[in-house]
Amino acid sequence: MNIQIIQAKSALHKLKSNRLPFPYDLNIYRGCMHKCIYCYAIYSHKYMESDDYYETIFVKENIAEVLDKELSKIKEKGTINLGGVCDSYQPLEKKFKLMRDVLTVLIKHKWPANISTKSTLILRDLDLWKQLSKVAPVNIAFTVTTTHDDIAKQIERGASSSTSRLEAAAIIKKETFATLGIHLMPIIPYLTDHKDSLHDLYKFAYDHDFDYILPGMMYLRGQTRKVFFQSIRQTHPQYHTKLQHMYQNREFKRDYRTHLYTYIGQLRKQYPLTHDAKQSHKQEKLF
Repeated sequence: MNIQIIQAKSALHKLKSNRLPFPYDLNIYRGCMHKCIYCYAIYSHKYMESDDYYETIFVKENIAEVLDKELSKIKEKGTINLGGVCDSYQPLEKKFKLMRDVLTVLIKHKWPANISTKSTLILRDLDLWKQLSKVAPVNIAFTVTTTHDDIAKQIERGASSSTSRLEAAAIIKKETFATLGIHLMPIIPYLTDHKDSLHDLYKFAYDHDFDYILPGMMYLRGQTRKVFFQSIRQTHPQYHTKLQHMYQNREFKRDYRTHLYTYIGQLRKQYPLTHDAKQSHKQEKLF
């Protein structure tokens, strides 16, 4: 593991896409130790002049100080997404505690925030998330791709178990005022699309009064595609050829998508949860 301590010149990245429910992105780290084999952000390490997204992690030591200065100059508040190309609560955060400093700044400015994580380390900062959710709109999501912990361990090697993520999500829903959701993505054919897993995720979310579930299929581009198929060849060789065929055949992939979302539609009727995180932000009515 190669840890690089750096000084951030800026904190916020202004996003150009209107499809996202937030205008700003903030990454306290570059690179991620969760080692998800489908990670779309692998490409981003080229901007750090590094080709090892999983093993070379850049730590923005002064990120909270820079963020504080930037927020003081912005007149119109817009939600900040905490971790667009990394997980803010990856294992290194246990040592550096940068998120506590960042959350303290957000509380000071009463600034709305959004985060998606695969780590139960977020519970360490439960007190700060509760404070922030009292003074600003907050959306917290846990990415959970499967309820089968053994499969999750193979495709998300450095992340918390799926079971513990769901338990942490239930705690946050109970203890804070944040909007709480599940990112059921990516759904990987043959690996995380088992009906029992999908059903159990919807049932758990519904039973614990979560605000939404956002499902999504897996898309493979560039370096992510290469890393994914290399990993599948090692961990699930029986699916390697099938997955390659699917992601080379648009018609086959379209038929699969139709079949998958038909079943998800049935689950939505059984466990009525919205699929739109933007529509679920009921908390914003408080501010």
